[in-house]
Amino acid sequence: MYKKQMTAQKILCMAAIIVAAGLFLYTLGIMTDLYDCLYDTMRNTRNVYDTDVPGSIVYYNMQEFNKFFLMYSIGFILLGALLFVTNTHTRRRYYIGNYVAIGLYAAASVAISVFGHYYIQIFRGQFLQIDFAALAEHAEMWGTAYTESTFWFDVHYLIFGLMILVSVLLIANAVWKMNLMKEEQQLIEEGRRAAT
Repeated sequence: MYKKQMTAQKILCMAAIIVAAGLFLYTLGIMTDLYDCLYDTMRNTRNVYDTDVPGSIVYYNMQEFNKFFLMYSIGFILLGALLFVTNTHTRRRYYIGNYVAIGLYAAASVAISVFGHYYIQIFRGQFLQIDFAALAEHAEMWGTAYTESTFWFDVHYLIFGLMILVSVLLIANAVWKMNLMKEEQQLIEEGRRAAT
């Protein structure tokens, strides 16, 4: 049984790093379409409200959020790496550091998901208030990108869902490990009693 559990914990620790890297890539990608189609609509950089396209201010509104979101994603990668630093991926018996690493990763995944979802929904609403007719006209006139797609706003459900799923599986794996460690300890105790 330990062999299956050890295989599962290796896979889950790798999944934790992959999901954290996916979050990092998402934080970089969420602004891509906005930059391509909205940045040039603001002709006066000293006054971002002076724009060719009403509603394009969402690009600037998201800057501060995206800065924090990027920092959180880097921290989340470090928490994923902490699973490897504490040897959670290979350790036969877990110690307090393993449980702390799993707990921190799980707590961070929930906190980042709540924070991200809240603000992404706000900015998605602002994006949908853009005057898309004016944006299409601007894109045609200046040869810039045009999109009405909310893909980068909507894909956060997948990213955050995977983060929480991996966290739940890490916790379930830790519970499984504790049960196996208890059973192993009971067998050792029974062996000692039988030997005396």
